Amino acid sequence: MDISGIISAIVIGIIIGALGRLVLPGRQRVGILWTLVVGIVAALVGTAIAGAVGVADTKGVDWLELLIQVALAAVGVGVLDRAKARR
Repeated sequence: MDISGIISAIVIGIIIGALGRLVLPGRQRVGILWTLVVGIVAALVGTAIAGAVGVADTKGVDWLELLIQVALAAVGVGVLDRAKARR
């Protein structure tokens, strides 16, 4: 992966994190920085899962890959929210 791929993964991760947070109902007690980190991790893991399953071989927008990434980001933000609620 070259530098442009890493930068694009970070930018897409930021968007994925925001979408994952919007999917969850109610108010989350997770800061913006943690949302961005979860989004970046969800984007990278979601791309790996989509590549392993064979979903990421399409031309244009990979809607199933995007759905996997947003779902992973929503789960990550939800887990962090629950962890902060217990403190």
